[in-house]
Amino acid sequence: MSSTVTDQALFEAAEAIRAKAYAPYSRFAVGAAILAEDGNVYAGCNIENAAYPQGNCAEASAISAMIAGGARRIKRIYVTGPGVAPVTPCGGCRQRIREFADLDVTVISHGVEGAPLACTLEQLLPHSFGPEYLPK
Repeated sequence: MSSTVTDQALFEAAEAIRAKAYAPYSRFAVGAAILAEDGNVYAGCNIENAAYPQGNCAEASAISAMIAGGARRIKRIYVTGPGVAPVTPCGGCRQRIREFADLDVTVISHGVEGAPLACTLEQLLPHSFGPEYLPK
């Protein structure tokens, strides 16, 4: 699959799940789609809660779907949200992605009214702490 086809498929999956987001408080719906090592696409949306810290980010939801589907490694991730500015993963989600992705994995952040931004995970989370630092 070419990266253009992959990116289009990931964009469509992220947008389809973003339409299902539960964001009654912020009204900021986000979708995320992961291309995993098994070749499957796993998607997730943000889920808010009246007790704000209890909600889930779209990236965390997509990672949960990937793990539940049996995959363990992220090969590419596409995040969509409203507006012109790229919707980048929050700090916590950058660390969540780091757990399951190599530093050279591309993270595409897209405010759907603007242009997408493609960065490596290392660019988004420089000098990161990963699982390789912990004893096995």
